[in-house]
Amino acid sequence: MGQLTLTTFLSLDGVMQGPGGPDEDTRDGFAYGGWAVPFADEAMGAFVDEHVARAGAFLLGRRTYEIFASYWPAHDDPASPVASRLNRLPKYVASTTLKDPEWAATTVIDGEHLQAEVVRAKDATEGEVQVHGSGQLAQWLLARDLVDELRLLVFPVYLGTGRKLFPTGGLPTAFELADSRTTPSGIALGTYRPTGRAAFGTFAD
Repeated sequence: MGQLTLTTFLSLDGVMQGPGGPDEDTRDGFAYGGWAVPFADEAMGAFVDEHVARAGAFLLGRRTYEIFASYWPAHDDPASPVASRLNRLPKYVASTTLKDPEWAATTVIDGEHLQAEVVRAKDATEGEVQVHGSGQLAQWLLARDLVDELRLLVFPVYLGTGRKLFPTGGLPTAFELADSRTTPSGIALGTYRPTGRAAFGTFAD
């Protein structure tokens, strides 16, 4: 049985919207797309390659899937862990609107059957079922305790606006830190595993 892992880029204030370019995601008038690019360095790339090499399948939201599908088939490189796996491994897309995906090895999962299909994909996968970005899907999975590991790349930039990974009203959840690194450009790379509901206490005597 595989594990479901979630990897995402975050600003210091928790924004995950549009890290890769100005036109990537302009919903709600978001004007700061591409905020992650100035900090990208070799250590970040090595971290991503290291973890994508563990993938057995991918689970993506429609928006992230379409961004990937517009780029990776035209930039295939069997020597690249990211390109080779994204182009060849099974890809599951959570969508009610995508009907005829052209990217090879793609299966569309509608919302009605999503939870059952996620569990089925984990059961059928050797290695990890990896979620990258996919904000709405990520929140849906977190709310149902379906994520086995979080990989957060936190960039040293504050945006003040934009869609966030952790919404108000999410489940209070505790995590253990499984790995922590920092890249030369200041990106904090943290790997976290959920340990259950958050506990609360007091520092008072």
